[in-house]
Amino acid sequence: MSRLNSAALPQEKVDLSEKIPAKWSRSQDHFDRMTELIRIELDDEVALVEERWKTWTKHRLVSSGYALFDMTARTNGRFFGDDILVFEHPKRVNLPDHRFTNGDIVLISRTRPWDEKVVEGVVLDQHQKRLRVVVTDRPKDLKKGYWRLDRGANRVAHDRMHQALISFHSTEREVSTPLRDLILGTVHDMKASAELPPEIHGKTKSSLTQDWKIGLNESQKQAFEAAIQQRLTLVQGPPGTGKTFTAIRILAYLAQTSGQPLLATAESNVAVDNLLEGLLDLGINALRIGRPVKVRDHLRDATLDAHVDAHHRQEELDDLRDDFRELNREMASLKGKEKGLAHRDSRQLLNQIRRIEREVIDDVLSKAEIICATTVGCGHNIIADRRFPIVLIDEATQATEPSSLVPICKGARQLILVGDQQQLPPTVISQTAEDGGLNFSLFRRLLACGLETQMLTTQYRMHPAIREFPSARFYENRLLDGCAREERQSPAGFLWPNWDKPVAFVPVMGVEEVEEEGKSKRNRDEAAMVYSIVQELVQPGDITPSDIGIISPYNGQVRLIQELFDEHSSREIGGRFEGLEIKSVDGYQGREKEVIVFSCVRANEDGEVGFLSDFRRLNVAITRARRGLILLGHPQTLQYDHNWKSYLEWMEESKLFAWHITS
Repeated sequence: MSRLNSAALPQEKVDLSEKIPAKWSRSQDHFDRMTELIRIELDDEVALVEERWKTWTKHRLVSSGYALFDMTARTNGRFFGDDILVFEHPKRVNLPDHRFTNGDIVLISRTRPWDEKVVEGVVLDQHQKRLRVVVTDRPKDLKKGYWRLDRGANRVAHDRMHQALISFHSTEREVSTPLRDLILGTVHDMKASAELPPEIHGKTKSSLTQDWKIGLNESQKQAFEAAIQQRLTLVQGPPGTGKTFTAIRILAYLAQTSGQPLLATAESNVAVDNLLEGLLDLGINALRIGRPVKVRDHLRDATLDAHVDAHHRQEELDDLRDDFRELNREMASLKGKEKGLAHRDSRQLLNQIRRIEREVIDDVLSKAEIICATTVGCGHNIIADRRFPIVLIDEATQATEPSSLVPICKGARQLILVGDQQQLPPTVISQTAEDGGLNFSLFRRLLACGLETQMLTTQYRMHPAIREFPSARFYENRLLDGCAREERQSPAGFLWPNWDKPVAFVPVMGVEEVEEEGKSKRNRDEAAMVYSIVQELVQPGDITPSDIGIISPYNGQVRLIQELFDEHSSREIGGRFEGLEIKSVDGYQGREKEVIVFSCVRANEDGEVGFLSDFRRLNVAITRARRGLILLGHPQTLQYDHNWKSYLEWMEESKLFAWHITS
């Protein structure tokens, strides 16, 4: 048992009003603060779920997308040993718009989840007419009556982050990381300490079979060199600069030269899948851990479960399981000594099955060059006893510090954090926890300690005109274009104010309103204009609906626009707008489309811009488009925010206001 510097709970009351320090002079203070923040986050998340259950009307729950009612259920086969359940409307009509997406935790109940046994599942996929959920324990009387589905809280994440904090502050290095003092900021010279070579003895470079730097641009090569030589590296990847591409090359090199198992992680399943896919394409033996239900279809063969199912000892295991089931069936008819002997044989068989299962898992894990998992997924007990000297975290600016510590505490001696502090921070549900600093990522704190980033400077996504303002405003004019204007032709179907600059601001003199249910904002005039613009965009056939992304900072506006397009089932398969994506800004980070249509929503006499005041949300919103960017908003309201005021001034100077669209 390792000795700990800290108890499992804060030793004294934590003052959350104080700003998170860049450098922690006392290890105990770091432990206490982080432990308290993740506790508050879990408590508030659970309380929020329970409040919705007990106080929200059925209409509000459905219209906000947090619950589905009166669903029928049936089985739909098996998924890596678990049951797949299909939930749909009794009349097989479209489901209402909802927030259930792949990998989400779902609570399955009859009518009152707070007052009855609830079954927990994970969303496998969704369709307009049904939701498929994977469960370990199938509910009783599945086909009888109706079911209710609710979004659930994630207790597992809290427990793994808490355990990581305990490990991080352990006095025994082997259960933590030798980088602890550097991460806490207690070393004398942060920059010099970070640039030290990692204490890892690997293969010789002469064993390298491929030059992984081929195809990298100059800034990517510099980041690559720093990452493979230093024990701590921050790689900043502005929009479209290939940060994941660079991360994959770094991982491929280290996999071949380190002679050590690597851990490739990110905050979201989508980002982990991107790393996995890139590594597999390069021929790296990468293995994905975590529930296969959360992994993209075409990557599931690379999951631990798939490798275990295909293992050469699986036939031996199947025979033993058959024997175990047969013995248990016979046991019911036995008595006395015979029954006692049968119990003994059953226990021995079960122990043998479990031993072989562990051996199979260990064999699969040992053969992998790189293990891929989400940051919280790195706390899975399957790799509890394994050490990973090299850890790379993509999306590091979207992960809370306790979440980042989960992979780091697997024995990291070389750490590479990849992200962009100019884009959206970690998502935190609790306002108290956010105010206390939980959304201040480790990446940002290390920057505040004085570390510098290896910034990628060539962007390959945006038309140069789309790149112009964000580069000047958020990246010190350092972004270069890796694509020419000729490669990003202005889309037909929209009357661009300047056909050489496919950026437009459409002034809409509407008024914002609050949804009937909930607190989210919407703007009917903007929604109607979005519908009209998209209709025109697809008319010439230059771009398809799947090339267009409609985004807004408000979920209320997202739902309103979805309703407009779905009135005539136009987004269904075969519909006029099949493939059209309508999402929130926060759900679009890391994504791109040929054309982005952005609805700002806010229009009021008080100049209140709400969510729009976060410059990182503006940056994300205006850097998703490749060929065309169209913004709709109320300029008189937006100009009250200094970043939006600058953007509108740039638009006006560039003659990009599309007054002709609304006149």
